[in-house]
Amino acid sequence: MTSPTLRAGLVGYGFAGQTFHAPVLSAVPGLELAAVASSQPHKVHVDWPGVAVVPDTAALVARQDIDLVVVATPNAQHHPVAKAALLAGKHVVVDKPFTLDAAEARELQALSERNKLVLAVYQNRRFDADFLTLKELLASGELGRPVYVESHFDRYRPEVRERWREQKVPGAGIWVDLGAHLVDQAVQLFGMPDTLQLDTAVLRDGAQVEDYFHAVLRYESGPHAPLRVVLHSTTLAAHAAPRYLVHGTRGSYVKHGVDPQEDALRAGQRPPRTGWGVDPLDGELVLPAADGTVAKRAWPTRAGDYVAYYAAVRDAILGQGPNPVPPEQAVALMELLDLGRHSAEEGRALPVARP
Repeated sequence: MTSPTLRAGLVGYGFAGQTFHAPVLSAVPGLELAAVASSQPHKVHVDWPGVAVVPDTAALVARQDIDLVVVATPNAQHHPVAKAALLAGKHVVVDKPFTLDAAEARELQALSERNKLVLAVYQNRRFDADFLTLKELLASGELGRPVYVESHFDRYRPEVRERWREQKVPGAGIWVDLGAHLVDQAVQLFGMPDTLQLDTAVLRDGAQVEDYFHAVLRYESGPHAPLRVVLHSTTLAAHAAPRYLVHGTRGSYVKHGVDPQEDALRAGQRPPRTGWGVDPLDGELVLPAADGTVAKRAWPTRAGDYVAYYAAVRDAILGQGPNPVPPEQAVALMELLDLGRHSAEEGRALPVARP
C-alpha cells in the first residue's frame, strides 16, 4: 500500500528556510512543500514557482491541506509559531534552538503530547558526515575509552553583519546558535554531563552579542567517566582548529574541515545528487604500540545526509519510525543551554540536574 504524501508548510523564508528546510524536505519522497508564509512572495517563487505563498502564520496553519508546519523564523518566534501550529492540529518541526528557554520548550512538549502530534527540532548536524563518522569510530572501540574530546566550530567572519542573529535581541548570539549543535552532539555521544562550565565573550569590533564561547563538559560518573568534552566556537579563526580532536586510552583521532552540505545548499545545490554529503577530507587515526612505534592511518569519512532527518520526520508522522529529535531531548538541550548562560554569568562550573 502506498503511503500518502504529506504536505508541508514553511513559516519564514530567510536563510534557514531558504537554505536548509525547503530544499531538504522537498528531496524526501512522500513530503511536499505546499505553502510558505512569507512577506517576500517573489523570493519564494523564484525558487519554488508552484508553491503557494501566504502572508502570515495564521493563514498557513488555517489551511486544511497542511499536515506539517516547519518553523524557520527568528528564534524569538519559535515558541509562538510552533504553539499556533500545534493548536491547529499540525505536526511541527522547529529549527534550532527549540525555544528561548526550557520553560517554553516544556510547554510545547506538553502541548504536542496532549494533542498526540509529532514535534521535532531540526538538529541537522546529527547527520553531518564528520559526526556520523565519529559516532561510528567511537562505537568501533579503536580508540579504547575516550578521555578527552574537543569539538570546534570555528569561522572567520570579522565583519558584523546587519542581521537579527548579531543584534542584541532575544535568541541572538553564538551560544544558542552553534552551541545548540555542539552540545546536542556531545549529549548524543556521551549522555548528560555532570557539570557544565561556559565562558563567552564579545570579541569583534562593533559586535553586540557574544561571538565566542568555550564550554567544558565534565563526566565524573557513568560509563564514560572520567571524560572531558570541550566545545569551542569563534568567529575570528582565520586558521581553524580541527573539527574534532579525540584522545582515548588506545590512541587519538583528528578530523579537519566541516561537513560539505551547508556550503552545497548555500550554492543552490539540491539533494539528491551524485556525491551529496561526501566529505573529501578523511580523519587521521594515531595508534601507539607497546614497542614504541606509532601507526598512523586515514579513517574514512562517511557521507553526511540531511535528507535522512526529514525522512525520519515523515516516518514518525506516519507511525512508521521514531521521532529523530523528540521534544524530551529538545527540552533537555534547552536546559543545558540555560545552564550555560548561568555558568557564564557566575564564572563557574554548575551541576547538571538529573531526572
